Amino acid sequence: MQINLYATFRLIAGQRSLEIDLPPGTPARQAVTAVIEQAPDLQSHWVNAQGEIHAHVHGFINGHEISTLEHGWETALQPDDVLDFIPPVAGG
Repeated sequence: MQINLYATFRLIAGQRSLEIDLPPGTPARQAVTAVIEQAPDLQSHWVNAQGEIHAHVHGFINGHEISTLEHGWETALQPDDVLDFIPPVAGG
């Protein structure tokens, strides 16, 4: 599965993308854990002490924002899915 990191997430992880191997049907939440295992510097930016994903972490599965999907972070993933992680952006 292809994981793409953008903006500050890319800088923190020191890489633009990762490949993770997850079984079909794995919840998106577990993909976060798999990414953190490969890029541990993201942990404090993505999850709190209880392991809950921060609200400011915007994840997309095949271009669809995870928070808008029926099952949210429990959405089942398939090996050919692409996940994008985008940090909050502010500007004026």
